[in-house]
Amino acid sequence: MSTPWAHSGGHLLAEHLNQVAALAADFSQPFDATEPTLRWAYLAGLWHDLGKYRPGFQRYVRLADGENAHIEGKVGGREKTHSAAGALWALQQLETTHGAQGKLAAHVLAYLIAGHHVGLDDWHQGLQLRLRHPDSAQELKETLAANPPAEVLSPGSFTPDLRVIPGGAEGFAFWVRMLFSCLVDADFLDTEAHFDAGKPAHRTGFATLGQMRAAFDAHMAALPAANTLVNRLRADVLRQCRAQAALPKGFFSLTVPTGGGKTLSSLAFALEHAQAHGQRRIIYAIPYTSIIEQTADVFRNVFHGLGDEVLVEHHSQFDAAEKDETARSRLACENWDAPLVVTTNVQLFESLFAAKTSRCRKLHNLVGSVIVLDEAQQLPPDFLQPILDVLRLLVAHYGVTVVLCTATQPALASTTYFDAHKNLRGLENVREIIDHPDALFDALQRVQVELPADWTTPTPWADLAAQLGAEDCVLAIVNTRKAARELQRLMPEGTLHLSALMCGAHRKDVIAEIKQRLQAKREGRDLRPLRVVSTQLVEAGVDIDFPVVYRALAGLDSIVQAAGRCNREGRLPGMGRVVVFVPPEKPPLGHLRKGADACIATLQGQAHNPLARGLFTHYFTEFYHSVDLDKHGIVGLLKVEPRTLAVQFRTAAQAFRLIDDQDSVPVVVRYAPQRNTIDKLLNILAAEGPQRWLTRKLQRYTVSIPKWKADKMLQQGDLLLPVPGLYVLADADNLYSSILGLAGDADLYQPGGFVL
Repeated sequence: MSTPWAHSGGHLLAEHLNQVAALAADFSQPFDATEPTLRWAYLAGLWHDLGKYRPGFQRYVRLADGENAHIEGKVGGREKTHSAAGALWALQQLETTHGAQGKLAAHVLAYLIAGHHVGLDDWHQGLQLRLRHPDSAQELKETLAANPPAEVLSPGSFTPDLRVIPGGAEGFAFWVRMLFSCLVDADFLDTEAHFDAGKPAHRTGFATLGQMRAAFDAHMAALPAANTLVNRLRADVLRQCRAQAALPKGFFSLTVPTGGGKTLSSLAFALEHAQAHGQRRIIYAIPYTSIIEQTADVFRNVFHGLGDEVLVEHHSQFDAAEKDETARSRLACENWDAPLVVTTNVQLFESLFAAKTSRCRKLHNLVGSVIVLDEAQQLPPDFLQPILDVLRLLVAHYGVTVVLCTATQPALASTTYFDAHKNLRGLENVREIIDHPDALFDALQRVQVELPADWTTPTPWADLAAQLGAEDCVLAIVNTRKAARELQRLMPEGTLHLSALMCGAHRKDVIAEIKQRLQAKREGRDLRPLRVVSTQLVEAGVDIDFPVVYRALAGLDSIVQAAGRCNREGRLPGMGRVVVFVPPEKPPLGHLRKGADACIATLQGQAHNPLARGLFTHYFTEFYHSVDLDKHGIVGLLKVEPRTLAVQFRTAAQAFRLIDDQDSVPVVVRYAPQRNTIDKLLNILAAEGPQRWLTRKLQRYTVSIPKWKADKMLQQGDLLLPVPGLYVLADADNLYSSILGLAGDADLYQPGGFVL
């Protein structure tokens, strides 16, 4: 028989196994450089495709069409399956060499190897049953009959010592996911190198953290130094961030009022800290997809001299269903290989609890990183306990530093209640970067807040529109996209609109227009009224400065964020004006409603400054007590059973969904001012399939909507599906408004779902 192939086109199997083993071992080294851990990843790589030695698979891979031939589950047929053989060989071989303890330890390798195509499985009612199935035993029998090389079959000097697990039993599930990440990224990279030899070269273009630090220093030194109180305070925040960066790795908080320059100051801390401690990358996580573009653009402006490939901006997943995956769609998924990644909380946290290969792939690149959680008060409450648990593991065992960056620090310290079910295992030893945050807040107080006289009496939209219409320059922030459109329809002609139903490029253009007109109004060059209706997407990462801001009742943190868009630069002769109103519709059931209730409980009867920093702890304690902080039982699902090492990986991953709707999907819209660029990118997509650089470019032109809605629009002919997981708007003129964005808000909106 001819030399076995791993993939079509003559990719030699033995070469692939050895290369993946070496890469996986290398990837695992940063989180534990001891020999046992290196051998876990190494053996997983060496045995992951062992079943491909079967004659049936070799016939299949030579006859099947192209690069999709090796993907289990893509096409039916017993000849194609191959991942059970390596898992069973691990169980058999380690029991032979190390007895019962070896067989138990081999369950770790079984999770990794059996899941390298279909994802990590549950042990009970999942992987255990699969390994006991006669077809799996037959797969191993046929594999061994093909006489794989002895050096492939041998575990070498491997010692199956489970005492090396970072975090012990509490860290077991996360450690397995980390090893899984090392394996699947190694497998994807070696496969990619075979199918497209030029593609891995794209990853060598990123600047180093050292180069970025030098560029940052040069950028800050070149900024005009206006001698205003706000600029002096921002300079002092930056100075303190740089000074504190030499402190040991761990948890930090950066508590700076909105408008205090925390975005660039937090980046300065991260760059200095990473350099001081030899950390590999910076992950900047933001609550909303809709504001990633602004933060990424701020960073690109800082590093513009370092070339185009200075960071990865990752929000839209372009994530195909498993049954629809192709080799190209799998290889195009992100592995966060850049020194600076700007992403969403959804991407970061769902990946930390994922079971699917494409989501887990990036995890090992979190090791030895600085993670900045921008607007940390937006950590998802229903998942807060498992998130805090995994953050503690990252800091304690994986060389990670976490920075909680916000004007409204959430109450994340361990808390004990009379009802033990409400207890919070929080974060300890969180070090505040700013010396005197209370003094900073007092110095940056630039607004007067007007609270409702009656918290139970709503203001009709028509009355609110009349109030806003009487203002010459005003921003109104509401809770939902549906509310934004209802208010927009009642506003005077020329009112601008912002929501996440507009693609990133569209939002960027509108925000640029707002900034330009604000500047022109301040200089007396534009006498037109400037009125803007927006969802909460302007409350973080958007540097705009209005004299008057109206904010619909919401959580106290949202009101504080809205106030940060008012008199932001302190240019007004007096205080800016922030008006809190009760909207005609109650906030949707869920966190928006509970946040509003906690806000009322905190502010009702409040005679002093409603933005006082001392109120935040009371608000968050009230809010968190109203929420089940592990609503979906993630902690229990990931608890390891000592006798079998059983964990419910797949069930936990399915339960860990930060967005209430089961799935959201990106829709590429043909935004008119950039339609030619979009069409060129789509033509490349149609001709060559998904590629990472291409999906990164297309993110700026996408709108996320619920999958059920996308499927409905697809059936109606309103959407196209050129590649799995990526929808394209068919009719740009009728379905995408130059003012409101993607049409069909009444159908797109669901209570408790997509509210931006």
